[in-house]
Amino acid sequence: MSRRFLVLWAGRHRRRGWDDLCSDYRKRIEREMPVDDRMLKVKGASEDPRRRSAEGRAMLDALPDPCWPVALDAGGRTMPSEAFAGELARLRREWPHPVVFLIGSDLGLDPGVVKRARTRLSFGPMVFGHELARLVLYEQLYRALAMDRGIKYHRA
Repeated sequence: MSRRFLVLWAGRHRRRGWDDLCSDYRKRIEREMPVDDRMLKVKGASEDPRRRSAEGRAMLDALPDPCWPVALDAGGRTMPSEAFAGELARLRREWPHPVVFLIGSDLGLDPGVVKRARTRLSFGPMVFGHELARLVLYEQLYRALAMDRGIKYHRA
């Protein structure tokens, strides 16, 4: 079993409402798997293109070694919840190290982070704010674990 899930996300603000929503899913996930959540805050003006590369460096520096990095990227692979659950179950069986999910800020993920990822995952062609993407990720992680255990949460 992999040691844990880690969610690394770049942001400029931490809003309590989003943290509360994510916390509910984290508590459910932690029944099956340790999960850590880490915001990476980099100084820089909101429109400064150097901020995205600084966020990328901070993300790459925060990656545990070894790990399985998964970039949440609009250009990544889309998959139904069942396929995502299958991928996570496979990683939990075969990969004994952290699985790290990477979420970019309002500027998106730095190309170096996307390149470093072993998996690129997309929630579809729409763009989501990083706070909403984080919440959707937690819900899908919980859904995948529930499916793996046979808990009646997912309905096809």
